Amino acid sequence: MSEMFDVVDEKGQPTGRIVSRQKAHEQGIRHRTAHIWIVREVEGRRQVLLQKRSAQKDSFPGMYDTSSAGHIRAGDEPRESALRELGEELGIMASADQLTFVGTFTIRYEKEFHGAMFKDNEISFVFLYQDPVDIDRLTLQKEEVERVDWFDMEDTYQAILAGDDRFCVPRAGLKLIMDYTGNHPVRQ
Repeated sequence: MSEMFDVVDEKGQPTGRIVSRQKAHEQGIRHRTAHIWIVREVEGRRQVLLQKRSAQKDSFPGMYDTSSAGHIRAGDEPRESALRELGEELGIMASADQLTFVGTFTIRYEKEFHGAMFKDNEISFVFLYQDPVDIDRLTLQKEEVERVDWFDMEDTYQAILAGDDRFCVPRAGLKLIMDYTGNHPVRQ
């Protein structure tokens, strides 16, 4: 059975209609996602944990992306979805107070993957997770995540601006995190 999503307005509020994942991406119907960014500071530089997407993913296979992200199922709330994704993809069993809501941004594109058009139209709810993470102790969901690595945040942002094809990191999401952590200290 296909995942079901709430159809949302331009602010990310459910309209009362629901749509299947397949139909949302075939027709570009607006829905919600939760993005969780894991950040640390090393020698005065902020680093972000990025996941390398599985080669089987329906979009951007084998590319580095947000620390953890996923669709918000119909009837679910952004924070509960963020907590679920952290647990499923990385094995991090976080509590609601460990996530800081940072803001939202829009993702909209049409691109071909695996010979089929993929139309994305999302309102992404962005959360920050700053508790210590040892990547060697994570339990990765192999269907979703091939591996994880730490990257210098500013270098990654510049690489994305330059079109580095290793990354499918949403620029607006990373910018939200950069702005937030630039104005708030990174917890250690």
